[in-house]
Amino acid sequence: MRLLCSTAGTLASPKVTCLFGSVMEELVQNLRLQLEKQCALNKELHSQNQDLEKRLEEKEWLLKNLQSRFDQLDCPPERSSNDSEPEVRKSRAAVIAPEPLPEDLEITEAQVKKTISETSLIVKAIQKNDFLSRLDDEQITMMVELLVAIDKNPGEVVITEGSEGDSMYIVAAGELQVTQAGRDLRTLTSGDVFGELAILYNCKRTASVQALTKVRLWRIERQTYRTIMTNKSKKKREQIIGFLKTARTLKDLSDVQLSKIIDSMEEVKFQNKDVIVREGTEGNTFYIILKGEVQVTKKVNGHQREIRRMGKGEHFGELALIREMLRTATCTAVGHVTCFCIDKEVFEETIPIEHLELPDDSNFLEDRTVPEKKSHQTLLQLKDLIPVLYQEGRYQGEPVTLGVGGFGRVELVTTLHHGKYYALKKVSKKHIVAKRQEEHIKFEKRILQEIQSDFIVRLHAAFKDTRYIYMIMEFCSGGELWTKLKEIGRFEEPIAVFCAACVVEAYAYLHKKGIMYRDLKPENLMLDRRGYVKLVDFGFAKELMKGDKTYSFLGTPEYMAPEIIQNQGHDFAADFWSLGILVYELLAGSPPFSSSEPQKIYAKILDGVMKFPPYMGEGAKSLISKLCRPRPGQRLGNTKNGIKDVRHHRWFSSINWHKLRVGQVEAPTLRLIRKGPCYINFDRFPFDKTQAEEETSGWDNDF
Repeated sequence: MRLLCSTAGTLASPKVTCLFGSVMEELVQNLRLQLEKQCALNKELHSQNQDLEKRLEEKEWLLKNLQSRFDQLDCPPERSSNDSEPEVRKSRAAVIAPEPLPEDLEITEAQVKKTISETSLIVKAIQKNDFLSRLDDEQITMMVELLVAIDKNPGEVVITEGSEGDSMYIVAAGELQVTQAGRDLRTLTSGDVFGELAILYNCKRTASVQALTKVRLWRIERQTYRTIMTNKSKKKREQIIGFLKTARTLKDLSDVQLSKIIDSMEEVKFQNKDVIVREGTEGNTFYIILKGEVQVTKKVNGHQREIRRMGKGEHFGELALIREMLRTATCTAVGHVTCFCIDKEVFEETIPIEHLELPDDSNFLEDRTVPEKKSHQTLLQLKDLIPVLYQEGRYQGEPVTLGVGGFGRVELVTTLHHGKYYALKKVSKKHIVAKRQEEHIKFEKRILQEIQSDFIVRLHAAFKDTRYIYMIMEFCSGGELWTKLKEIGRFEEPIAVFCAACVVEAYAYLHKKGIMYRDLKPENLMLDRRGYVKLVDFGFAKELMKGDKTYSFLGTPEYMAPEIIQNQGHDFAADFWSLGILVYELLAGSPPFSSSEPQKIYAKILDGVMKFPPYMGEGAKSLISKLCRPRPGQRLGNTKNGIKDVRHHRWFSSINWHKLRVGQVEAPTLRLIRKGPCYINFDRFPFDKTQAEEETSGWDNDF
């Protein structure tokens, strides 16, 4: 049996082995194929995974970058579109002091000729920037020409946080890192703009910027930008006045009248073959060509025949300003055309041809006998004044501080002899010199000594020593209007009407004396013991002849008129703009154009889109809209009837102007004034024991 089995196994072995080997080979082959497929699949999955990881890292970096930029904004989230009620302003408005502007500035830095691609990059950078995108084509062209190139090596600092800035930059090439308090905010690359606020005014840098790689930047300095823009505006204005003088209808008008017309004119652009006026249609608009060419044609035998062509400085439609008539020809744009225009309705509001300016019949007290309190001015001495002390609270026993500002402090003082209270304004002379405000301080003192109005705080005396300038002011015991507005949130309409009416009377007095105020806001309005509103702080006031313009960049961002932001020159019309902003803030608790970033405020002002809360009345909306017209010559108060038009607006229908001027109106603001110690209506501040440094340059010898 064993032999048979052995023989059988031996005989079967080759076949079985062969069969087994074949099966194994096929199995191995299949396994190899599956393994290769699996490897290929794994390789593909690994590649996809790497791609996903890379994209995830990019998205995480982008998210982190966006979060940093969001944190940098340091502002509340966007309000929903259906929530039209403005948020109450909780902090005091920042102030920008005027900076002397050189009459003739020589551009010492060599201008760099830009290639087409460089010009394109600069223009795109300007167009995507919130503030710069509002510049007109000429201003953009001028900026492109004035930008100079600078190179920085890796690690070099371009801007240091906390330093004062004087230049704006556009990144031409390379990368820079923006940091704030040691924290990375963002990376700047080609086409990014930074430091743009510095070309408007002297401001502290809020972040540091350092080159990561070799960097090329385009730079423009503030004095260069402002001087060039100002000179451009002046020349353009002089040029347009020259154009207007060639119009037969306007040739007898004075420069003051022509200046008013310019303030009311709008700039309009036409494309090639656009019909500007058509023969036979009713005409009501006068045009001056600023740029381009206009074809003039008349219909002869059913066909349009060219009569002539007009170019820069020529005008048409002047008779439409004074009489109703049909157009006698068709005017068509040849290529791109820019015109300045004014329509009949606006012209009639601006210039009464027969008489430029109706006299203001409101003879209100400026010629009256000087009040008795004026006689104390020469008797009051700094050594006679003693500080009033807090009687209770955390600062008990310390001198009362009524207010603190960028230029000094206001303290409450009294006299032993008269027992009267005064507000002592104390300003560091060193600070005045550092900010180049010497002339403004001297002017403030001079005009306050001359002013005698019940709607403007009085100056009783002024002194100086080696450290400070002192102004002894009338004490308004009702406190700041800003404090009352902050406490309540927003005013009821009767209170807002009364406050604004007091400002109108202050404006009427100042403007009649040729003085612009230029810093209206609730922080600069005080309530006296009767609840009447008085203007304080004349640091930004300026004398101006009618028809003239001034080109300072100054004021409070939320209250600035568009022409100030654009360096176009401003006059008394800027005060009426700020009156409209004030009325809005009194009724809404916040100004219409606001943001934590000044450049965004300026962009909103230039856009001019004003949203009114649903609770604001139609009369208020009408007044604000007319005071805040973009063109200064069209603003209520700045047309031919002057400030009368403001007084006669329906929103002020409850005001008896004569009774208000003589103090016979019961002030609705009285209920806002708390009773108690004389300082009860003021915020409390700790007493500052530090002394300002001495300043002995002698600029105040005649103060």
